[in-house]
Amino acid sequence: MTTPAAPVRTAEEQDRLRRLAESGAAELGWDAPAEEVVAWVAKHVPVDDTAVACSMADAVLPHVVTERLPRVDVLFLDTGYHFTETLATRDEVGRRLDVNIVDVYPELTIAEQDAAHGPELFARDPGLCCGLRKVDPLNRVLSGYRLWFTGVRRDEAPTRTNTPLVTWDGAHGLIKVNPLATWSLEDLTGYSARHGLPENLLLRHGYPSIGCLPCTKPVAPGEDPRSGRWAGDDKTECGIHV
Repeated sequence: MTTPAAPVRTAEEQDRLRRLAESGAAELGWDAPAEEVVAWVAKHVPVDDTAVACSMADAVLPHVVTERLPRVDVLFLDTGYHFTETLATRDEVGRRLDVNIVDVYPELTIAEQDAAHGPELFARDPGLCCGLRKVDPLNRVLSGYRLWFTGVRRDEAPTRTNTPLVTWDGAHGLIKVNPLATWSLEDLTGYSARHGLPENLLLRHGYPSIGCLPCTKPVAPGEDPRSGRWAGDDKTECGIHV
């Protein structure tokens, strides 16, 4: 599917969305069930204005959302560096769930990025690499929506412990919804098993958080689930969730 055209948002529209986010945050509080969060979105925002960001570690978030918002757009940031298992999960999600997969690509191919910045930028400047291959492409595609869902959970890392269910995303100029914020990894895997959902095979092999192949390592039992991301570097986030 092609990237949606960006809407023209007036200052009044921006203000309306901001006030809607504040209203939703107040109504849902800190720990409303995911189903109630999605129901609130379905009541206030048309599906055509809504997107789901999915890393394809699993299909839980798209499944939870499509229970109320069938045919929702599911954004997949195709960085060119993904594990084969991640691409296979994307394809399976597209086949089995009632969603529209939207592949989002960087402006530069890997070869073009290597020519402009030198090879293996991910090893020398992971922040710039993530910016070029994840953050900038997402910024462009999100301009076509008024609300986006993410799978961010509070238990994933210390940087995510204060994740709200609904918030105004000033960086992108739209509403951001995190319906799984209160879930644990066990909640996630249990839901996936109960519903027989597609799952990235790497989850069974020590990868509780899956990013690009060069920057993702297995995690030992009991370690921070995101400690395998950019292991050995001070970087903890790609820059999407700041």
